[in-house]
Amino acid sequence: MMYKFTIVVPVYNEEENLERLETELSNYLKIATVQTSILFVNDGSKDKSQTLIETICKRNEAFEYILFKENRGLSAAIKAGFDYVDSELVGYIDSDLQTAPEDFNILLEHINTNELVTGVRFNRKDSFVKNMSSKIANGIRRTFTHDGMDDTGCPLKVIKTEYAKRIPMFRGLHRFLPAMIMLQNGRVTQITVQHFPRIAGTAKFGLWNRLLGPLMDCFAYLWMKRKYINYEVEKSSKHNS
Repeated sequence: MMYKFTIVVPVYNEEENLERLETELSNYLKIATVQTSILFVNDGSKDKSQTLIETICKRNEAFEYILFKENRGLSAAIKAGFDYVDSELVGYIDSDLQTAPEDFNILLEHINTNELVTGVRFNRKDSFVKNMSSKIANGIRRTFTHDGMDDTGCPLKVIKTEYAKRIPMFRGLHRFLPAMIMLQNGRVTQITVQHFPRIAGTAKFGLWNRLLGPLMDCFAYLWMKRKYINYEVEKSSKHNS
């Protein structure tokens, strides 16, 4: 079956969430506004996540998976998903289900006039420390990138795949997806989405990841921006075989 939209779901030690995740994503596929598939990217989980993922994929035609040999981090998992898909559109959602799959339909409404549509979490259901560290980190990132985004950490995005595949790889990539699209002269917008408390499993990011890590990543982004190559082919004599 040809799918127009693929949702990438990074997984790292989320065995407690996977059955609920299967239910929520399966329900979304029934109401999705475009033909949609799911791609789990197992980032070297040490629990029973892979066994559960394989079982889920066997009983759901629209579900596939990638298993990393070892843990490589969230940015690597997202990038692998982007590299793997061949649908026109690619999305991304966290496996903790703090955002709602049905909100993809809201983002998809805006993808025709943008190259990336990202969610902004409304009334976040996180701790005070997590909310404040994210707010500060977003402010630091905006100062460096001028991307105008309020919540790049929101794990709900839709991107035109041809743009996603051209994003260069480095750690911390997931915080800079809008800026990376803008480097390609792509259009980006942000849309308010729902947010829920984590019900099961444990968060994978602490204060360092949310605050000091993004500051260091900003310097990596500035270096890459200076070196970034962007071009468009106007005409070619190459023929497809």
